[in-house]
Amino acid sequence: MRKMMMMRGLLAAVLASAPLVALAQSAVAAPAQEMTMVTFNLHHDRENWPARRQVILRELQALQPDAIALQEVIQKPHVRNQAAWLARKLGYEYQFVSTDPPGRFKRYGNALLTRRPVLSRNDHLLAPLGDYRTVAHLRIDVEGRPVNVYATHLNERSDEVGSRIRGEQVADLLAFIAQSAGDAPVVVAGDFNALVDAGDLSELRNHYGDSYGSVHVNNELAQVSTLNRHYYDAPSRIDHIFFQQDRLLAREAKILFDQPYADGRWASDHYGVWTRLQFAPGTGNAGATTP
Repeated sequence: MRKMMMMRGLLAAVLASAPLVALAQSAVAAPAQEMTMVTFNLHHDRENWPARRQVILRELQALQPDAIALQEVIQKPHVRNQAAWLARKLGYEYQFVSTDPPGRFKRYGNALLTRRPVLSRNDHLLAPLGDYRTVAHLRIDVEGRPVNVYATHLNERSDEVGSRIRGEQVADLLAFIAQSAGDAPVVVAGDFNALVDAGDLSELRNHYGDSYGSVHVNNELAQVSTLNRHYYDAPSRIDHIFFQQDRLLAREAKILFDQPYADGRWASDHYGVWTRLQFAPGTGNAGATTP
């Protein structure tokens, strides 16, 4: 009798704990929600674009990033818009922005590509307008979570004038983000033509984290370059993916296209950057229906 009562008690305890065990197992099994992004300066159509684009396409097909920021995107007679070509081959949506109006003989600018549903799209011409710089914006749906992604390319001058212009462009970029981001988290990617700790980018760093620098220790960063060392002597990490640190966590980051593909040929005069970002716990899906 006592043995039977003990068995009944043990069975009751097992049944009572079953929901907790199932809940714990589901919590372990449920993957953290995340997104991946690439930024890459295409070097427009120089140096055999038809061959280079196949190399770029293969890498992007293998990675399948949620979003891709492209700089130095060109379209002209006999050269289809490079972002449009890549988007079609990848099965992605795209947003291209240029200071050159539609119908112009040649158009040059920045682009965003995404494999995720597009919730809204926008673009902006950065001040000062005489520098012909732009920013593209997409709000995308990443598994029910809205995320704002931005692509830009800042002034390339290395002197004091260039630094001042980049500072003005950063201020205008931040104002545009404030006006367009709503409640959804922000990722800003592109060729900033400045080191991450440059004074030109200080206001940007006050708002956003450097994804590559967040996951690599300082002694590794000194020799990291996003300028292709085949073309440039000194290492210089000027292509960045910045992220909103109170909403996202940087988990991985790596350099892309840093090896020649055939006969010493390169995908671009820049390397690309890939990063994996995780949604911070408790961020929810605020902004999912924001226009």
